[in-house]
Parts: sequence; C-alpha cells; structure tokens
Amino acid sequence: MANKSSTSTKFDAPLSHTTNKATHNRDQFFVWREFVWGAIAGAFGEGMMHPIDTIKTRIQSQVLLSGSQSQKSIVQMVRTVWVADGLRGFYRGIAPGITGSLATGATYFGFIESTKKWIEESHPNLGGHWAHFIAGAVGDTLGSFVYVPCEVMKQRMQVQGSSNSWNSAIMKDKMQMKSGAEMYGYYTGMFQAGHSIWKEQGLKGLYAGYWSTLARDVPFAGLMVMFYEALKDLTEKGRQKWAPNFHVDGSMEGLILGGLAGGFSAYLTTPLDVIKTRLQVQGSSTSYNGWLDAMNKIWKTEGAKGMFRGSIPRITWYIPASALTFMAVEFLREQFNKKLDEGNMQEVTSLSIEKPKSSFKEVA
Repeated sequence: MANKSSTSTKFDAPLSHTTNKATHNRDQFFVWREFVWGAIAGAFGEGMMHPIDTIKTRIQSQVLLSGSQSQKSIVQMVRTVWVADGLRGFYRGIAPGITGSLATGATYFGFIESTKKWIEESHPNLGGHWAHFIAGAVGDTLGSFVYVPCEVMKQRMQVQGSSNSWNSAIMKDKMQMKSGAEMYGYYTGMFQAGHSIWKEQGLKGLYAGYWSTLARDVPFAGLMVMFYEALKDLTEKGRQKWAPNFHVDGSMEGLILGGLAGGFSAYLTTPLDVIKTRLQVQGSSTSYNGWLDAMNKIWKTEGAKGMFRGSIPRITWYIPASALTFMAVEFLREQFNKKLDEGNMQEVTSLSIEKPKSSFKEVA
C-alpha cells in the first residue's frame, strides 16, 4: 500500500509540471487569438469607414485621371459621387477592401501581441516603443501579400463608380487616355477585377505600387502601434497619479487612444499614400515610372500641396477607423480572453488529475 502511495506521488508532480510546461510552450509566443481578434476588428473598421476612403481615393487620383490642376474639394467630390452613383458609389470596392483588412488586421495585431510576449518573456531588456514600432511594421508587412492586390482592385473600383459614370466621365472630361478601355476595363466585381488585371498585366498589375505601399504602411503601422502604446502608458501613469481607484474601460480606451494614434500616423504618412494611390490607379497608362519618379513629378508639378493632397479625408478616415478597430480588439480581448484562459486552466487541471490515476492503476 505504501508503495502504491509513493508511486502515485512520484508520478503526480512531474506529470502536472510537464502538462503545464507543454501548454506554456504551445502558447508561449504565438498568441493565436490575437490573429482572430485583429481580423475581425480590421474588417469592422474598413467596412464602417469605406465611404470616406472612396472620397480620399478619388481626390488623390483626380490629377492622374483628368489631367487638370483644378481639383474638387471634399464637399464637391461627395456631391459628384452622390449625383453620379448614389449611395452605391461610396461603397464601390468594399469587398476587396474588407478582404485585405482581414489579412492585415490578423497579421498586424497577431504579430504585435506575439512579439510583445516574446520580448517580455525572452528578452525583457528589448522592451520599449521601438520594439512596438518594429512589431507593427513587420506585422503589416506580412499582411501586404494579400492586402496589396486587394488594395489595387479596391481603388480602381472606387474611382470607376458605376459603369455609366465611368464611361461618361471619360468622354466628358477628355481624360488623358484615348479611351477608358485602354486604361483598364470596367470591373463588375472583386473576382472579375482580379482576373482582368491578371490577364492584362499579370502579377505586376496585381502588385502595382507594392513597394510604395510598403513605404507607406510600414512606417504607418509602426507609428500607430508606437503612438498607441505610448498613449496607453501615459494614460496609465496619469490614472495612477491622479485617480488610482478609477477603472478605465478597455474598449473606451481603445476607441480614444486608437483614434489619436491613427490620426497622427495618417497625417505624417500622407505623401507616401498619395504616391501609392497614383501608382495603383494609373493602370497601363504609365504616367509614373516607379516610386521615385512619382515622388519627383508630384513634387515638381504640385509641390507640398500635391504631396499632402487628400490628407483631410485620410485623417478623417483613419481617426474613426483606427478608433473602431482598437475598440473592437480591446472589446474582444475583454469578452473572450478571460473565458478562453479559464477553459485552458480547466483543461490543464483535468489532465493533471486524470493522468496520475492511470499511472496509479498501472503500478497497482
């Protein structure tokens, strides 16, 4: 009897330790749930703010499409879209937009949280805002392989509007191409757009402006998470100093701080966004031969005003879009992470109790 008891004790401790260690190693650095929360939040933010993005895209691409320096204001562009296509015109390209945001949101938040966990547990001396910047930049880069083709399709569909307005606009404004078909044909939907671009321009067409997209999104993604984490740290220090008993709701904090972080980052990277948009919209009528050529021509012909064209709708889009995205992520974390952690703990406890019993019976 004594032997049975001692044997059971002998197996119990190591097995419990091994089970916990295996579970810890499995989830040590890869925070899978953050990829899910990020995808949902990214799609949510894009879907809510897509009409503003449509206005921004059209404003930035006016010079390329019309060849005129006389540009429409935000209000005029809103009126133009509404008169030509109604509400539907504001939501052109939403399918590829949401698809791209699913991929980017997943890799962005998933990689950020996984990297933060890796730094905290393995390299605590590497912490700080630069670590957040790098994590955000790398996470966004990973999503770019899906995001960029979706962005190309989305922006071309945004500037087209309905088939009637696209064709009539080309005839009315005497755009710089011989016909709309020579620039690129009208896209009826996301899959038709992808197939058409692939057929006409191949992989190069789908990834038009890829490097300019990275040049915009890598600093933007890095700056946004860096600003967000810095604002969170500042808020936490202020709360501890002035209101230590005050509870801050994570969703509300994400809404406010995410909006501020997105607005700051959006304004600083507007010139990069203008270059990216022009390269992706131009199609086969190559007005710009690459990123540097686009930057030089825009600066020479339009100056600083041209480089920051569309900054107001860009900021107007990113403040609420970032706010909604971070709010959604914080909400999902608060609602589900605790439940998932409790479920994992119950699983570990169940395994550590059941396994020694099997060992005890075998020894018996």
